[in-house]
Formats: sequence, structure tokens, C-alpha cells
Amino acid sequence: MMPAMATVEIYTTAFCPFCYRAKQLLADKGVAYKEIDVDMTAGARAEMVQRAGGRRTVPQVFVDGKHVGGCDDLYALDGKGGLDPLLA
Repeated sequence: MMPAMATVEIYTTAFCPFCYRAKQLLADKGVAYKEIDVDMTAGARAEMVQRAGGRRTVPQVFVDGKHVGGCDDLYALDGKGGLDPLLA
């Protein structure tokens, strides 16, 4: 039996290269995620800003409800070896 994967949520917009890169990293790791388009989902941007401690840029990534940050934060965490344990 496979261990349960972490719940990953990513707030995005349609034409965001950083969102694309963040989603690509998650896809490369075989991680399923819930994508929330802040332009298409009513109230999503305000929810994201509130959850992300005031950060307004996309993407904003959450793992099991914990704020990981944006694209650069995600790659930095992965580079330090800290992403895989969070996703496990």
C-alpha cells in the first residue's frame, strides 16, 4: 500500500511562468495538487493573501495547510532537501 501523499494546494493565475515552474516541479515529483486560479475563483485571491501572511504574488504553495511560499521558496526548499519530507 502506498503511503498517503501530502495535500498540496497551489494558488495560480493562467499566464504565470513562476506558477508553471512550481507546478512542473511538483509534477516531476509525482505530486498531485489542487490548483486554485485566483483570477477565476471568487474570493480566492483574498483567501490566498490571508493564508500566505499578506503575500500577494502567485504562486503560493501550501503543503498540508502549511505555507511553503512561492516558486523560488519551493525550489530553495527542494534544493536543501526539505521538500520531499514535507510531501511524504
